[in-house]
Amino acid sequence: MMNISLRQLRALVALARTGSFTQAAGALHVTQSALSGLIKELEQNLGVRLVDRSTRSAELTVVGREFVPLVQKILQDLDGALASVDDLKALRTGVLRLAAPQLMACTLLPDVIAAYRAQYPAVQVRLTDCAVEQVLARVAAGEVDLGIGPERAAMAGIAAEPLFDMPFMVVFPRGHALEKLPRIRWEDAMAYPFIALQGQFTERLALDLHVAPQHLTLHPSNEVSFMTTALSMVSAGLGVTACLPYAVSLVRLHQLQIRPLHEPELRRKFQVYRRAQASLSPAAEQFMAFLLRYVAAHGWGETAP
Repeated sequence: MMNISLRQLRALVALARTGSFTQAAGALHVTQSALSGLIKELEQNLGVRLVDRSTRSAELTVVGREFVPLVQKILQDLDGALASVDDLKALRTGVLRLAAPQLMACTLLPDVIAAYRAQYPAVQVRLTDCAVEQVLARVAAGEVDLGIGPERAAMAGIAAEPLFDMPFMVVFPRGHALEKLPRIRWEDAMAYPFIALQGQFTERLALDLHVAPQHLTLHPSNEVSFMTTALSMVSAGLGVTACLPYAVSLVRLHQLQIRPLHEPELRRKFQVYRRAQASLSPAAEQFMAFLLRYVAAHGWGETAP
């Protein structure tokens, strides 16, 4: 049974369909003797006669008539599976699962996904917006194919590809005193109530400011979970905040000002994360390459005007 081949099965189906060794051989683009040999090999492997041969025609035996529909179903399922693989390779179908921080998910990624879908409309892109610290966890658990987020300490089983880095900028209302300064320092911004994000965002920011030559100490007046909340508070005149320039569209939606921060200039690196030992699907592999090209073409990492 282990010696049965697809060529033998296809030969039997072609012979059953045409009833002629000559026609079946022509349909499979083989010689008549080669086709006859394939049928004989199949019968020997099964230990039963499948075809009654005559000088003019070939007829299926009782066993052959029972066996052929089963073989046709197997070949149809196999051909369908192979076609599905071809569709996946050609990006004619497939599902891509992404995880990204909430702020990035509502600013940068929708445009990237729209551009990707314009080229590959049959690929479904499912975006999960989550807290920053959940991105790596979702990648590690296999819940998503790719994660996009700020640089974090190396994690076992996770591979990271550099994407871009951006400088921190200060956000404040129009008409604020900071607007008059030609160059805004961290010390200038921290002279006003400072609204920060909870968790590693503020912890790392405070550490970077402390070890900088200026030895600044960050004392947030309020810490919130999401940058959208911080921006709304700034818009209400409750203070200033710092964010990265990829959020510029949201900043302008709140009609706020955004300017570079100096002394020191602090930057954050962003990466694309994936499971190190898991092969990417064709859709995920293509999206990763597409994302890198998109970043280069749109100048991500450059200071927003």
